[in-house]
Amino acid sequence: MKADHNRAPVLEALAEYHRQGRTSFSPPGHKQARGADRAVREILGEAVFLGDVLASGGLDDRLTRGQVLQRAEELMADVVHADHTFFTTCGSSLSVKAAMLAVAGPQERLLIGRDAHKSVVSGLILAGIEPVWVEPQWDAERHLAHPPSPADFDRAFTEHPGVKGALVTSPTPYGTCADLRALAEICHGRSLPLIVDEAWGAHLPFHPDLPSWAMDAGADICVTSVHKMGSGLEQGSVFHLQGDLVPPHLLKMRSDLLGSTSPSVLIYAGLDGWRRQMALHGKELMGAALALAARVRASVERLDGMHVNDRDDFCGAGLAHDLDPLIVTIEVDGLGMTGYRAADWLRQYRSIDVHLTDHRRIGAQITHGDDEETVGELIAALEDLAAAASGLRPVPGVKVPPPAELHLEQVRTPREAFFGPTEDVPTDRAAGRIAAEMITPYPPGIPVVLPGERLTEPVLRYLLTGRDAGMNLPDPSDPHLETIRVTAGTE
Repeated sequence: MKADHNRAPVLEALAEYHRQGRTSFSPPGHKQARGADRAVREILGEAVFLGDVLASGGLDDRLTRGQVLQRAEELMADVVHADHTFFTTCGSSLSVKAAMLAVAGPQERLLIGRDAHKSVVSGLILAGIEPVWVEPQWDAERHLAHPPSPADFDRAFTEHPGVKGALVTSPTPYGTCADLRALAEICHGRSLPLIVDEAWGAHLPFHPDLPSWAMDAGADICVTSVHKMGSGLEQGSVFHLQGDLVPPHLLKMRSDLLGSTSPSVLIYAGLDGWRRQMALHGKELMGAALALAARVRASVERLDGMHVNDRDDFCGAGLAHDLDPLIVTIEVDGLGMTGYRAADWLRQYRSIDVHLTDHRRIGAQITHGDDEETVGELIAALEDLAAAASGLRPVPGVKVPPPAELHLEQVRTPREAFFGPTEDVPTDRAAGRIAAEMITPYPPGIPVVLPGERLTEPVLRYLLTGRDAGMNLPDPSDPHLETIRVTAGTE
């Protein structure tokens, strides 16, 4: 039977819940906003509380006989050409952990691109999976990492027999994409699964001018954050599955191990509504977003001191395979400033928030939620930034080491270093010691230092100069980075 994408099972069940006028003596305790604080209700609106019901015993009956969630997931799988889809309400940080656990277990090995998000490293620590790192393709000129090549993964498979599969991040937060089709063929030639952390790619299936997405490229599991480039609420994530290398019941079991037993129906509703929106209008909406992104790119490229990275910058031999044009990455070092300074100025003086920031770039994501007015505000703000740049107080530069010096030796597994005996040492005496914590510039959230890696002077200098320039480092135990947690004893 052909799927009816005019339907939205979660939204319909929520409307029916309200139509029946149910009175609940179960959680949530605010009882359909009646118990919520007045000021909270005024700020959030009562609709938030009215949509906050139990998933089972509320939205559905206590035995989920209405199969509300199952029907919504089946519709999502159909629209993106997956065999199975699972909704999660703890973000792709949970989804990617569940995917990893469905492929490898404690003391088993997994090939992973070293440009992985910190949530992947958290999964390694929790599960005891041993990573075999595949180095990204480094652009030494722009100090930027692109996804590893299929040849790099092929070589790693040969050098490390017995690994259970591979995990790659594509697109990256900079919008650069791996050659997923070639990588899937390499994995499947060994009867091993490919996991794609596609958190930034929920929109990719809905327009032919966007990069190929993981299911169409043959990946086995892909994780997407619908809240990033779609219409889902924060923490709205799905993972998709196809093929027979990973049993669907196993993936569901691993997800249940990590997920909440009190999932948010609000988040489910956002996922369900996004699927219907894209199924009915996705090509039109994505086409309009692509046109807006093209306007932003052309306008910013005309500004002195700024450069918009495009395919010529990011794609080619030794670089990325493809580029999502909706991620507009703007170099601002020509203005004599870091991306941190540019982002702070735009927020303080023009009420513009960008996402990605690094030592020389800012990143603006253009979505179907943008229009001529919003992109006009962005362009005007960037014009003002370019005009104001020469009068701004200089800020410290960031000493970014060459790619070879960014690579740290993995001495212990992340789990061993994280849970073993530790001590805090002054940062100026930490070179040569083994890190026992992650240190991650955020965004984009790719750790510079992992537990179990041996610290070096160039990397420590990069982090300290980055800190002084405004880099956000949310995860070290000492937020000022005056000390670093390392494994105890001598190594």
